[in-house]
Amino acid sequence: MKKSSSSISLKKTHNKILSIQFSLDGFSFCVSDLISKEIIYFSEYIFDETLNSLEDLSEKIKSIFNEDPILHYEYNEVFVIHQNSLHTLIPNDFFDDNSLNSYLDFNIKTLQTDYITFDNITEIEAKNVYVPYVNINNYLFQNFGEFEYKHHTTILLEKLIQKNNFEEKVMFVNVTKNTIDIIVLEHKKLILCNSFSYKSKEDFIYYILFIAEQLQLNNEEFKLYFTGEISLESDLYQIAYTYIKNVYFLESSQAIFKELDAKKHSNFILLG
Repeated sequence: MKKSSSSISLKKTHNKILSIQFSLDGFSFCVSDLISKEIIYFSEYIFDETLNSLEDLSEKIKSIFNEDPILHYEYNEVFVIHQNSLHTLIPNDFFDDNSLNSYLDFNIKTLQTDYITFDNITEIEAKNVYVPYVNINNYLFQNFGEFEYKHHTTILLEKLIQKNNFEEKVMFVNVTKNTIDIIVLEHKKLILCNSFSYKSKEDFIYYILFIAEQLQLNNEEFKLYFTGEISLESDLYQIAYTYIKNVYFLESSQAIFKELDAKKHSNFILLG
């Protein structure tokens, strides 16, 4: 397990917000000033291999909590982000909170015992229906008491809609080790949001080009912005640039990146 973090001391900082994000690939968190909202600390644990089960993830998180003293500080607010592909978007006009299971059954395999919840995304008048990791929520509740939590695509959508000022259709691709979230916006209007698993650079570019074709986006004209685990030198970027002319990184303006050995488009959901 690889750890990287910023170096600032938090002991004299009062009124702090702790934001946590986790997936089967890793665990990260940042600390923000409650008043200014400025991010003042960031730490990331990248697992050596993608974990096979929720039980393994729970054990990893418990060991991180045992080792990392910053997770034991006093916080005014705690916010938790569940990163997984167990979600689907439902427009408000078609949403019924008694039908949560049926919404997910179209896309993913759920168990009878799965707890299903939803986030309200006011910007697009829709609900994000998903399966949170309940046992990890329970563990965090033991540590912090009550906290708010959301699905990672909810945060991603909210941030992208806030930042996007283009009138034409723009594609945003958030990259992780094994999955991509593809979002297409037309100014503040959501055109598409979907998540895909990939094993190769060919899988990766297939989904991007397939969606571009379905939405009749011209590869010579439309803008593609990457966030997450992708670099200029990577095979993923190189194959994207082979097929698409206008490829960019969506960079954060957070000052915390001055302390980090990380690209400004990385960790967008927490630091964007």
